[in-house]
Amino acid sequence: MTRAESANPVYEFVGSAHLFSSALTEVLQVGLLRQVGGAQLSISQLKLLQLLSVAETQTIGDLAAFLGVSGAAASKMVEKLVQRGWLSRVVGTTDRRAAHVSLTLKSRQLLTDYDQKRREKLAKVFRGCPLRELRKVAKLMDRITAAIIDHSAKPEEICLHCGIYFRGKCLVRDLGGRSCLYQQRSQLRRSERTPSRAR
Repeated sequence: MTRAESANPVYEFVGSAHLFSSALTEVLQVGLLRQVGGAQLSISQLKLLQLLSVAETQTIGDLAAFLGVSGAAASKMVEKLVQRGWLSRVVGTTDRRAAHVSLTLKSRQLLTDYDQKRREKLAKVFRGCPLRELRKVAKLMDRITAAIIDHSAKPEEICLHCGIYFRGKCLVRDLGGRSCLYQQRSQLRRSERTPSRAR
């Protein structure tokens, strides 16, 4: 990196954001997951469990869309988690592909412990940080995130997993005016379940 690049505020911000993201992943996700006994779980598997804690039950197709993987990859992940007792699966009576997946007591307990540890860690990390500044930085980061998505080749195929990161609303929909791939699949599934009215 040249001296001019290192002095550029944009590069400085991107570098800081990358380091922040790495610290969140390694300390707040991987580290805390190990502490609560989830050492055999990957971050992708944790995200899947967190989605199910918010959405209660999902099909394999929905999970694939959420994780940004193929249906076969999602099915393989679910199978491993079912075998280890983290998930339960109910296969559809008419279509085996429409299997519904949900959390077990074991995974619910792990997520409860994980959330508690995460809250404790965040309280320590952010102690003394002015709340006003945190909100300001959060809004700036959201705007930049939305701009990054807008400049991607297929913004409609991106899911940021907003629901599992303390977000009540989808950032892609909120700031970008479109639904992420996961939201699109969820809307389609709801419309398929709702019988159309005769005209």
